[in-house]
Amino acid sequence: MLYHLYELNHLAVAPARAMLDAGQFFLRSPLNPASYTVTGRTWAAAFDVFESVTRRYGKPSFGLNKTTVNGHPVPVTEEVVWRKPFCKLLHFQRDDKVMGQIHPARLSDDPTVLIVAPLSGHYATLLRGTVEAMLPEHDVYITDWTDARMVPKISGSFDLDDYIDYVIEMIQFLGPNIHVMAVCQPGPAVLAAVSLMAEDDDPCQPATMTIMGSPIDTRRSPTVPNQLAEEKPHLWFKRNMIMTVPFPYPGAMRRVYPGFVQLTSFMSMNRDRHIDAQWQYFNSLVKGDGDSVARHQDFYNEYLSVMDLTAEFYLDTIEHVFQNHSLPKGELIHRDRLVRPEAIRTTALMTVEGELDDISGIGQTQAAHDLCVNIPKDRQSDYIQEGVGHYGVFNGSRFRTEIQPRIRDFILSFRERPGAP
Repeated sequence: MLYHLYELNHLAVAPARAMLDAGQFFLRSPLNPASYTVTGRTWAAAFDVFESVTRRYGKPSFGLNKTTVNGHPVPVTEEVVWRKPFCKLLHFQRDDKVMGQIHPARLSDDPTVLIVAPLSGHYATLLRGTVEAMLPEHDVYITDWTDARMVPKISGSFDLDDYIDYVIEMIQFLGPNIHVMAVCQPGPAVLAAVSLMAEDDDPCQPATMTIMGSPIDTRRSPTVPNQLAEEKPHLWFKRNMIMTVPFPYPGAMRRVYPGFVQLTSFMSMNRDRHIDAQWQYFNSLVKGDGDSVARHQDFYNEYLSVMDLTAEFYLDTIEHVFQNHSLPKGELIHRDRLVRPEAIRTTALMTVEGELDDISGIGQTQAAHDLCVNIPKDRQSDYIQEGVGHYGVFNGSRFRTEIQPRIRDFILSFRERPGAP
């Protein structure tokens, strides 16, 4: 019922949004003398803020049309190379002709990297900066998870087992000696996928696995989201967080955890910060500070774009990752098989954490090393980045200048898995 009310509310404010949008256009017209006054700019700014906080934000685009290799611009084409109902695998194809002119050997020598994006409410484009930083020296692929409300119910369900299967299939599709990066939420699933592949002696086991800001073991340095997940019984999440997709969405009647619910939860955790950001945005509009306005819009255009998760996947994640701690306890079952991280012997492991991470606390990602006891110590690496929170682990200046170079060097150090074909 709440989902229906949310949709009705959006429709109810649509006329006001249209009217105020026209109002700000009128107030900002250079032909209108009011546009040159403080009063005119103030009203235009107020209309703009109202429009931005009531807007429905659609899926953003990556917009990565080029990269720079050895100081030369290289065109980049985004293409779908693998597809299933709940996910597409995107490839950022660097122009072969231009790459060949710059450095012919780079076409075959650059490591293939699969970035597994979070399925936790935001689109894969949240990792735009991650992809952009990896592109110059890597052949980059990324998981593009599908908004559950856009998947017809006839396509079936999607749970944690399916998620792990998808990861295995994408790794196998890309072939031996690829490098996997799990950013935030997918850490446990990626670790489980590689564990299963190792136990099967799969020839496509990745050469390296990098896990970043991830809830491998949320019993370590529990954060506010971790504590909230444990305070409520599993049935509470099922009764209060799961809703039915309304018509006319393609996924009508599908049970989901709506993106707008998760967004509300995250924003309420930092309510004062977001209120202050909107106030600063208003002041920047009045002052005509274009740079500050652009930075605010870039961040919130991404942050406010959310997607729905299937009920099965969401409830599985709550149960196994945040409440039962199934993976670190050695109790995670995938399709009647026990997941055994100790089976991993040849895939090198790197973990990355942020000193100020308020989503996945210090030690939660490092726990992967304690589980992968048979990976040789010289094939393991751990790094804690000072001065960054959760978002800074995979994006921003610290990621570009301090974290990404370490990941690059780690990947280059273990370009092939011992004994791989």
